[in-house]
Amino acid sequence: MMPNLTIRQLLPADVAVYRDCRLEALQRSPEAFGSSYEREASQELAWFADRLDGSHVLGALVDGVLLGTAGLAVQSGKRSHIGLLWGMFVCESARGQGIGRALVAGVLEIAREEVEIVELTVVSENAPARRLYESFGFREYGLEMRSLRQGDRYYDEVLMALDFSE
Repeated sequence: MMPNLTIRQLLPADVAVYRDCRLEALQRSPEAFGSSYEREASQELAWFADRLDGSHVLGALVDGVLLGTAGLAVQSGKRSHIGLLWGMFVCESARGQGIGRALVAGVLEIAREEVEIVELTVVSENAPARRLYESFGFREYGLEMRSLRQGDRYYDEVLMALDFSE
């Protein structure tokens, strides 16, 4: 774990650094996200502020610098017992130092208070992320074939869930 690491909810005042981190994620790991850099780079700052307002978005900060994010969206209606872990990203320069683990732990701490199940999707080829999620007890329950397309390349996504009642 990195010294001086703080995991906290991102606030409206963090919107500009959140936008920068999100755009970096979309540029550096385009295959890992359902959205694209081109789509989000053209959005106003208010659009990113709405994302912070509509979900629990955690940031990993070291000495005030945002190095990673992860979100929890609580679903509604008959699915209000399910949360979705989304937008997980750690800057390349900070990987392998426990930041991803700290972000997932932070999201799950919030989720335990609000939902019974947390779901996520992860590109099937992303073995480090899959191992991280499995270490928290997430289990694979399906595969969405050709779920994402980046240019001429398709990516399958593994569907994973963590049921707090188990």
